[in-house]
Amino acid sequence: MAETVLALAGARKAFGGSEVLRGISLEVERGEVVAVIGPSGGGKSTLLRCCTLLERLDGGSLSYGDIAVARERDGRAAYASAADLKRARGKFGLVFQDYNLFPHFTVMRNIVDAPVRVQKRPRPQIEAEARELLDKMGLSACADKVPCQLSGGQQQRVSIARALALKPEVLFFDEPTSALDPELTAEVLRVMRALAAERMTMVVVTHEMAFAREVADRVVFMDGGTIVEEGPAPRSSTPARGPHPRVPLEHRLARGTSVCRSSRGAVDPIAFAACPPAARLPLAGVYATLGENPHAHGARAGRLVP
Repeated sequence: MAETVLALAGARKAFGGSEVLRGISLEVERGEVVAVIGPSGGGKSTLLRCCTLLERLDGGSLSYGDIAVARERDGRAAYASAADLKRARGKFGLVFQDYNLFPHFTVMRNIVDAPVRVQKRPRPQIEAEARELLDKMGLSACADKVPCQLSGGQQQRVSIARALALKPEVLFFDEPTSALDPELTAEVLRVMRALAAERMTMVVVTHEMAFAREVADRVVFMDGGTIVEEGPAPRSSTPARGPHPRVPLEHRLARGTSVCRSSRGAVDPIAFAACPPAARLPLAGVYATLGENPHAHGARAGRLVP
C-alpha cells in the first residue's frame, strides 16, 4: 500500500477579503511527482506556501505522515505545538523561483549551513554529502564561488542541492524555471528529471507543460483557488489512463473536438493550460453543460468527467 507523505484536506486561505484557497484537498504519495499547473492568480504558490508553513491556513487540516500540522477546530485551522512544527519542517524542502541563496556565502556554505546549524549534523559528513550533490548537479568546480559568479541556472541547481542536503521526504518547487532563459531552463529540468527517475517525491508548481507531461505522475489544474481538474499526466505516446466516462463529454458539449480535451473525453489539464485562451472551452460553460457548479461540493467536485 502506498504511503501518504502529505495530506491536505479542506484547506482555506484568504488575504483580506480575497479568498485564495477554497477548500483544497490533496494527497501526495511517496515517490510521486505531482505537477500543479494553471493560470496566474489561481492559488498555486499560496498552496505551496501553506504546505511549507510560510503561510498559515485559515481552515482545514495539514499533515506530514503521522505529524498533524494543523487540524480543523471550530471552523478554524488549529496548529500543532512548536516542537511538532519543527519536526514537520524537517520533512520537506523548498526550491524558490528566485533562488534565495545567501549572496555573501560560498556555494558550499549555502548548502552545509542549515544541516549543520539546524539539524546539528557533523560538518565533515555534510561537506562530503554536499560535494556529492554538487557533482550530481554538474557544479563540482563551483564550491568556492559566491552566487553572483554563477548563472541563473547554476544558482537554481545550487538551491536544489541545498534543499536535498536536508534529506527531505518531499521536495516543493515554486516555478523553478520562471526566471530562466530556455537554455538555463533545460539545465534545471534535466536535474529534476533525474530526481524523478530516483523516485524523489516532488510537488512542482510549473508552467513547463512538456515537463509536466513527461515527468509528472499526476497533474493538478488549479484556478480560482480550487482544484478544477486532476488526474494522471497524459503521455503523448501512450493511451490516456483511467476509466472511460459513462457518457463521453463530446456528446454533452455543443462544441466540436477541442485541443483542450483528451482522447477519453475529459478536459486535459495540460492542454487546457497550454492552449490559447480563445481556443479554450470556458470552464463555466463545461460545468453549465454538465449541470455542475465548480464550487458547490468543495475542492474535489470539479471533475469534468461525469
